[in-house]
Amino acid sequence: MAEDKEKSDDSADYYGSIKEKEPKGSFFVARNGGVLLKTIALANQKGGVGKTTTAASLGVGLAQQGKKVLLVDADAQGNLTQMLGWRQPDELSPTLADLMSKTVNEEPIAPGEGILHHASGIDLVPANIELSGLEVTLVNIMSRETVLRQYLSTAAPAYDYAIIDCMPSLGMLTINALTAADSVIIPVQGQYLAAKGLEQLMRTIARVKRQINPHLTVDGILLTMMDSRTTLAKGISEQLRRNYGSRVFASEIPRSIRVAEISVTGTSIYEHDPEGKAAQAYAALTKEVLQLGPQIKRHRADPVR
Repeated sequence: MAEDKEKSDDSADYYGSIKEKEPKGSFFVARNGGVLLKTIALANQKGGVGKTTTAASLGVGLAQQGKKVLLVDADAQGNLTQMLGWRQPDELSPTLADLMSKTVNEEPIAPGEGILHHASGIDLVPANIELSGLEVTLVNIMSRETVLRQYLSTAAPAYDYAIIDCMPSLGMLTINALTAADSVIIPVQGQYLAAKGLEQLMRTIARVKRQINPHLTVDGILLTMMDSRTTLAKGISEQLRRNYGSRVFASEIPRSIRVAEISVTGTSIYEHDPEGKAAQAYAALTKEVLQLGPQIKRHRADPVR
């Protein structure tokens, strides 16, 4: 008991020493009413694996379950911003780049500043090409890995979930997202090369956990664009489940033209094709995510296709 108390005191001293510099922005912070905020990063250094679609569909799915959700577009291409209906992201201001710049310069950020409201019930921090310039700037500043976490500490306490759509790289903005996150969801296309890239991403996550964010966990690996009719897709699914076990979500997102169409319509998959297989798969994923928590042991059933 004495040893436990000593460890607790040491932790209190450590976190107390950085409290002023790095206010809490994740780590299941309690917001008003005692509800816990969870920050999830969707990350994969390979592009075209369904990160953006998953961020939007998971966010809307959680909102439909009564959760307050903030989506954060952390990709300079602004794909999430465009998918949700803001077709000219370069004309938006302020964006994530502006808000992170204010955080770096210790400038005040007004409540709700830069946050856009979507008809589906989710909120969005948009992004555009200016984020590329910010990433270069971050390299030369102090505590560069924690800028996004510091910003979210001011914006996200009004929400139950913050979901970060990362760019397809392992650069400074992705490191910021992993530092700000409580957990990571890794979308992986049902192809050999996409699955092979998991090893590098897992090493990066482990390094961030070891050096910067000890609370970071992997919620799961999500198989996307799956064509269960092909031997290749079945083989990739079996291999990942064999190698990563319960870390692979039971839900699998099927390849569907309806999913591709929502980037044009600006609507969610639930509105665009509510009875389709993709909508059902994302609804199943939403239920899995809701069941996750720091004290919950996961037991995943057979894949949902």
